[in-house]
Amino acid sequence: MTSWPRFTDTRLFVTEAVRGFRTTGAVAPSSRRLASALSEPATERAGQPLDVLEVGAGTGPVTRFLLPLLAPGSSLDVVEANPRFAAVLRNVVHERHPDRESRSARPHGPSPDRSPLRVRVHETRIECLDTHKSYDVIISGLPFTDFGPDTVASLMDRYLDLLRPGGSLTYFAYVGTAPARRLVAPSAEVARHRAVEAVLAAYRRRGPAQGRTVWANVPPARVWRLDPTPSRTCTPAARGARTATARPARG
Repeated sequence: MTSWPRFTDTRLFVTEAVRGFRTTGAVAPSSRRLASALSEPATERAGQPLDVLEVGAGTGPVTRFLLPLLAPGSSLDVVEANPRFAAVLRNVVHERHPDRESRSARPHGPSPDRSPLRVRVHETRIECLDTHKSYDVIISGLPFTDFGPDTVASLMDRYLDLLRPGGSLTYFAYVGTAPARRLVAPSAEVARHRAVEAVLAAYRRRGPAQGRTVWANVPPARVWRLDPTPSRTCTPAARGARTATARPARG
C-alpha cells in the first residue's frame, strides 16, 4: 500500500503555499477523504483498465490513492508544473513501482511486459501537455477560484477535449471562500470570484453533475463530478480558441 504524504512533503507544500499561494491555492495537501472523493469515478470502475489524467497533483495525495487502485493495463498521467512537487511525485511513483519510474525521470521508460500499470509524471502545465490520448477519468486539483473566468473556461474546455465519451471529470472548491472574500477582498476580487463561479456553474449545466461536501479536509471542500454527454460539450474549434488564452495554473 502506498504511504500517505510524509511530514517532509507536507512541509514542502506549506513552504510553496507561502511562496505563492495563488499557484498552490491551498494551505495544506488534500486529505485522504478528499482524494477518495475525487477518485470516485476510478473506484467505481476498479478492476477495469482505465486511462486516468490527474492535473495539479501537488505532493501527491490523489496520486497515492490512485496507484494501488488502478488495474493492470491502466495508465496514469500526472501533470504538475511546480518542479519541486514534480520531484516528490517521481519519488511517490518510484516507492510504489521501483521498476516503473515516470518517463519524465527515465526517458525511454520500462518495457511493456514489466509495466501493467503505466505511470508518467509530466512536469508541465495542462495547456502545454503534448498528448494524443483521451481519458476515462480526469481529476483536477487546480485552484479554479484563484484564476480569472477566461482561464477557467479554457481549462474546462481542455479537460472536455481530453475526456473520452462516457468519461468523468472531477474537481473541487473550498467551502466558505465566497463569504470570506466578500468580507475582506476588494470589490474587483469579489467580482472575479463570482464570475468564476458562474463559469463553473454553466459547465455543470451542460450535462449530469453531482456535488458532495468533504468535511474531513483543511479547509472543507466541495467535490464536483461531471459526466458530460458528447452533444453538450463544446465544439473542437471553440475549445481550441479558449485553450489558446489559458494562463499558468496549478493546484
